[in-house]
Amino acid sequence: MNTDHVHVLAHADGSADAHAVAPVRFDTKIAVLLREDLETWQRLNVTAFLVSGLGAQHPEVIGEPYADADDTPYLPMFRQPVLVFEGAEETLTAAHGRVLARSLPRAVFTADLFATGNDRDNRAAVRAVSRDALDLVGLAVYGPRNAVDKILKGARMHP
Repeated sequence: MNTDHVHVLAHADGSADAHAVAPVRFDTKIAVLLREDLETWQRLNVTAFLVSGLGAQHPEVIGEPYADADDTPYLPMFRQPVLVFEGAEETLTAAHGRVLARSLPRAVFTADLFATGNDRDNRAAVRAVSRDALDLVGLAVYGPRNAVDKILKGARMHP
């Protein structure tokens, strides 16, 4: 039996029952698309910034708080995986156009943001550039799985 999806129920008498649980399949997808020429630290930084806005605008993506066996509380996290992709500048530009056309929730990270140091300056840097001239290095999108797949056409899973 595949133990990835097995839960064991322990009884007071010491016996146990194992039962298979179907894997959770989400109707939605959270995805990040990164420009392929970013350095490792940039990829991590951009990914963290891009997904940070999703929970604030779409609380349904956030699961329940965590606790360990000692009841130490931990913050809740996304209820589903965040898939990270990469692509050329052209792939990112095309995905940006598709996400706008579909009006799905999205976040952008531009190359200009590497030179700023706070939220106010970040927003001003994006505001200063027209939509079609943004120097995109990252894009996050949330929505129906099939729609997100279409937006990411041409991108590949991050290695």
